[in-house]
Amino acid sequence: MNQKTNWSQFGTLISVFFFWGFVAASNDILIPVFKKAFNLTQAQSQYVSFAFYVAYTVGSIIYFVVSKLMGGDLLNRIGYKNGIAIGLIISAIGTLLFYPAANDGSFTLMITGLFIVGLGFSLQQIAANPLAIVIGDPKTGSQRLNMAGGVNNFGTTIGPLLVSLAIFGSVSAGSTEASIENVKTPYLVLGAAFLLVAAFFKFSSIPNKIDLEGVAASEASSESKVLHRKSVLSYPQLVMGMIGIFVYVGVEVATASNLPEYMSQHLNMPTNQVAPYISLYWASLMMGRWTGAVGAFDVSAGAKKILNFLMPYLAFATFLAVNAIAQHDISSFYIYGLVIVVMIIGDILSKGNPARMLLIFSAMGIAALLIGMFTSGMTSVFAFTSVGLFCSTLWPCIFTLAIAGLGKYTNQGSSLLIMMIMGGGFISVAQGLLASNDLLGIQYSYVVGVLCFAYLAFYAIKAKSILQKQGIDYDVKTATTH
Repeated sequence: MNQKTNWSQFGTLISVFFFWGFVAASNDILIPVFKKAFNLTQAQSQYVSFAFYVAYTVGSIIYFVVSKLMGGDLLNRIGYKNGIAIGLIISAIGTLLFYPAANDGSFTLMITGLFIVGLGFSLQQIAANPLAIVIGDPKTGSQRLNMAGGVNNFGTTIGPLLVSLAIFGSVSAGSTEASIENVKTPYLVLGAAFLLVAAFFKFSSIPNKIDLEGVAASEASSESKVLHRKSVLSYPQLVMGMIGIFVYVGVEVATASNLPEYMSQHLNMPTNQVAPYISLYWASLMMGRWTGAVGAFDVSAGAKKILNFLMPYLAFATFLAVNAIAQHDISSFYIYGLVIVVMIIGDILSKGNPARMLLIFSAMGIAALLIGMFTSGMTSVFAFTSVGLFCSTLWPCIFTLAIAGLGKYTNQGSSLLIMMIMGGGFISVAQGLLASNDLLGIQYSYVVGVLCFAYLAFYAIKAKSILQKQGIDYDVKTATTH
């Protein structure tokens, strides 16, 4: 008998996914603002991404070490919802640093604040991702992660617009100069929101304990060869998945964080006009994740087919609406509706199988980057932006494949995967360095993303083979659940 999704608990849980997206996408507005205000090189401007994403790694290492010293898993001791509440409080402390940093005009203090925000997010993610899988049928866990990702990307869609509005004022005011003083207000408001949600979580019905052994048993078939190994790192699907998360977050973040510089150099677009394009990039992830979430709903096969077409355009309409409200000209974005068709085709071909979806979307990501590298004008901008569509469902695909069959090691595996979010920092800086005119230049620096997608395609093929040997076959599952 299939376990039903607890929608009230899930509704509470996804609020933190919204915050992760809001802050991550807002960083892409801070990058060009800080670059100009502090007179940074393109590589130095990427320290914004570096500080934020490396915090996930540091947080995960702390989690891993503390768990070892305690002789048991930290979240199993303090509880899952308590862990998320503590993570929110840590993030709130980070936002408070924006006040003295803005007053002193300190770039170091700014990125220290972002680092502490990311540190809190790491604990939230370690707890929230397994929770999203277990508060319903684990077989549809990746679809629930897609749904949570869709909420995350609503945050990423409105984050750049609201932060840009706070820094530059309204579009009609025509301000192109950013004051560092203007950065502190939106982040102080965000800190207050973190504290409110922390209190809400503390008194919510979200479980403090979950049965990870039961999840592992339900993942496997009756002929299962689920392994009980001595170490979490002895599972090849996890080790390769760690590299997968590193390069996936890397290409997702680096593509967006280098986009303002590309548009500045090749389209002469000032920073205050870049926000809608950053918003479209992250909205593209929302389009894919809303589509990927359809499988989590208990509706007929016919209704699912209709929703597969409807959901991405509903997300696109949301993007158009919020940009219209922000007084941006949206007429140039209508053509993007055709690009969405390609993503829908990829979703249909995947049949809900995480390995197949990872392979198809990685190939499409490579194609998008190559088109962006070898064309010009708005064609190249929309090609780079469409990388968001093809990254959209990769996190749950990689996460699902990597922790499959880990049993009692699931939390440790989850923390190791969260640790690899540092790829967003390292790969952004690597692309920033290669973007120097003395090297590849900003447009050809996107070859870094091509290499990332190439590894993900390899992992998709290899993980399927590894898991089948352990008795876990997602083709069997998706035949009945999608």
